[in-house]
Amino acid sequence: MQVVVIGGSAAGQFAALLLARAGHTVVLLDREDVSPAIDVEAAAKAAFRPTAPHVVQPHALLPRCRLLLRQHLPDVYDALLAAGAVEAPLAVATPPGVHLDARTGDDDYTAVATRRSTFDLVLRRAVADQAGIVCRFGTRVRGLLADAGAPPRVRGVRIDAGAFDADLVVDATGRRTRIDSWLSEIGAAPTQLVSAECGLCYRSRHYRVRPGHDLPGHPATRLLLALDEFTTGLWNCDNGTALIALAPLVEDHRFRGVDDGDVFDAVVATVPAYRPWLDCLEPVSDVFVMAGLHNTWRRLVVDGEVRATGLALVGDSRCTTNPTFGRGLPLALIEAVDLVSSIQTCGDDLMALAHRLEQAANDNVEPFYRDQARNDSMRLAALRQAIFGIEAQPAAERPDAVSFAELRAAMPANADAVRAFWRVMGMLELPDTVYEDPQVIDNTRNALRTATNFVAMPQPTRAEIEAALLSRG
Repeated sequence: MQVVVIGGSAAGQFAALLLARAGHTVVLLDREDVSPAIDVEAAAKAAFRPTAPHVVQPHALLPRCRLLLRQHLPDVYDALLAAGAVEAPLAVATPPGVHLDARTGDDDYTAVATRRSTFDLVLRRAVADQAGIVCRFGTRVRGLLADAGAPPRVRGVRIDAGAFDADLVVDATGRRTRIDSWLSEIGAAPTQLVSAECGLCYRSRHYRVRPGHDLPGHPATRLLLALDEFTTGLWNCDNGTALIALAPLVEDHRFRGVDDGDVFDAVVATVPAYRPWLDCLEPVSDVFVMAGLHNTWRRLVVDGEVRATGLALVGDSRCTTNPTFGRGLPLALIEAVDLVSSIQTCGDDLMALAHRLEQAANDNVEPFYRDQARNDSMRLAALRQAIFGIEAQPAAERPDAVSFAELRAAMPANADAVRAFWRVMGMLELPDTVYEDPQVIDNTRNALRTATNFVAMPQPTRAEIEAALLSRG
């Protein structure tokens, strides 16, 4: 099959690489030059692109992403470790004082600490070396080529200087996809898009371990904290680097000044859990900002009607989720794997392929969108109540399920809750499968009811936060 993949993001490169290795011929298009850099530090310096602000934000490979890489792209995984990425076993993500007995399958919970730029470098090298892929960077797609019909049959793409014919076009252009405009131009109805707010503005800064200093914990430690007045995270990465992010409410205007590096560091220093790490880290970048995000879910088959055949969606073109949970890369890889297996099953039957891809997305991707939308709704309500005094509507009790918040709260007292939490957070199972597991419900609620050793997370006071927000170097 001749395939055109639009978008040189990780999603587009996953799809191109897997399709080529399955024997298909692929043309990969991107309007920017996303060729591999010469090394990891050159990749980090060149990582920021206005069209892809997420690349310089914190990342980690969740356990599901690691397993999929080892299964489908093992050479990419090995190259990532060789480039300096660090494996983070379950023990690294276990609260202090919780004892985990070793169990069969615990390796599946392992995550990987890396900068996104390092991961992209390794992936781009694999694409550049892969037979069957032609990369055409600096190429802007203007629309689709299609045969009229009900539905239209997509047969390629239009570019400024001509066209590329294809049996299948894969849209991996991200959350700003122009897919509905392109469909309108060929006489097709638009996709169906549903969305839910993330409600946060993300600001992050890159750091490096100071010469002669030792880290106070494992080099793959990740500390993601849902504090009373903002969300924050510290991610150790590859090659002695770390990223720290602050994610306040969009409407919390107190944080406007945190774009200044001195103010950013002052606010970070108010978080007690971060202070031992800050003693070992020095900033090596300005503050990067990312805002205007929503959780989104897009259907290309609506009420059983295929919008166009010969067309597929992967990555953020299909689904976006709050980046705090790090689900973007694994969802993109899930979709790319499903794309290749669906083509193998359906062959040249493009109508069957459209329905099969939609069903795979419904089964394997949408549950994570719904979970994210639900969790964000509860988190935003709690923040707005704490900051603005807006009374939160209590979440409906579900006697037949626990919530993500309950799992997180039970982790410091219960090893089973740790594993259940990471089955959701690591995307090892569908969220509701875990939430509705009777054993998980019993273990979690017993832990919350009987634990006597809970210690409240130390929090910065409002006065400390606001003093830091007024600081300047």
